[in-house]
Amino acid sequence: MECRHSLIADVALVADERILMLKYRDLDKYDNEDGWFLPDDVLRYLEHPTRAAKRIAKEQLRLELDDVRLEHIESFRGNDGGWHISFHHLAVLPSIPDLSPSADLAAVEWFALNELPPRAEVAHKGWALSVVRKMKLPATR
Repeated sequence: MECRHSLIADVALVADERILMLKYRDLDKYDNEDGWFLPDDVLRYLEHPTRAAKRIAKEQLRLELDDVRLEHIESFRGNDGGWHISFHHLAVLPSIPDLSPSADLAAVEWFALNELPPRAEVAHKGWALSVVRKMKLPATR
């Protein structure tokens, strides 16, 4: 059995007590999952995970991020038998920015932190919701 490893970075963008989630057009690249995701991508060769998080925001949303922090790291064995390591980042923005989503995105939406989409509507059995719940997010009113 071939052992495949993947390194993934994602970034939770939070502003005005909301979090950005998106849907991708090319479902083949995302395990044929059509639900909501945090913006994410595979790390490029020798790319630092935090640099990847900034790249993802720029490429997918045309958003330049200055202050991004690694929030936590998750490792798990995937259905393909390989190990997956995910570097989860957080960027807290002063207000909701104007975005120019790339053509690779099917939908982009800001959800209230206390009204996230139902688990059944989030890709990979609600994985992004589990990621967000583990993060130290700004306190809501």
